[in-house]
Amino acid sequence: MTKQFSLLPKIAALSVMAAFAAPVMAQSAGSNVINVGWFHLAPQDSSEGLTTLNGPLKGYNANSHSSVGTADTLGIALTHFFTDNIAVTADLGIPPKFKLTGQGDLAQYGELGKAKQWSPAIVAKYFFGDANSKFRPFVGAGVTYVWYSDVELSPTFQNVASLKTGGTATASLSSSWAPVINAGATYNIDDKWSVSLSVSYIPLKTDAEITGRPTAPTSNFFPAVNYKTSITLDPIVSFLSVGYKF
Repeated sequence: MTKQFSLLPKIAALSVMAAFAAPVMAQSAGSNVINVGWFHLAPQDSSEGLTTLNGPLKGYNANSHSSVGTADTLGIALTHFFTDNIAVTADLGIPPKFKLTGQGDLAQYGELGKAKQWSPAIVAKYFFGDANSKFRPFVGAGVTYVWYSDVELSPTFQNVASLKTGGTATASLSSSWAPVINAGATYNIDDKWSVSLSVSYIPLKTDAEITGRPTAPTSNFFPAVNYKTSITLDPIVSFLSVGYKF
């Protein structure tokens, strides 16, 4: 009986050691992870020339181009693991503001305008390794719906679009669905916390429509002058984040 009681501390010690030796289930079927971090959007952009649809300058100007600058914003990603390796992520965040700068014949006008881009995405991912792996690379593919708000033209470009009469001008950008190609890796610090880096490519194009409104006396002949162009954005989006499993 005494010998039996003397074994209890050893068994307890072995149980504690076994608990510490047990693998940490960082990401497994049923897990939910929220990531918060920094989105950096780098457009690989190009644009068509500007077409004037009516008015005294009607026609196509092949050398009227624009360039879209990079943007940064806060990002949030919500991931649900359906199996130990397959997950779906919803990417959200504060819409970044892009600035449009003139190129070619429009270079002399500097900044042409700016707009906020909304692009929530759903991405299916495959995580390599198993639920106990510290380092887990992943690849994914999905879709995003992109639209724009707060589209503003600079006072200088409004003057140009209104035939340099000091008038006003407005613009609209088309919305569209676009595919998302994604790759990255997660490092699990412990059972709850992780850090991740991912890079996504989004083939994306938008059509721009501009309406200039000249002032009198030009407005008596041309109450509105309409323009159109297409801008290819194709952004590369990097996302550096900290994750928490719940």
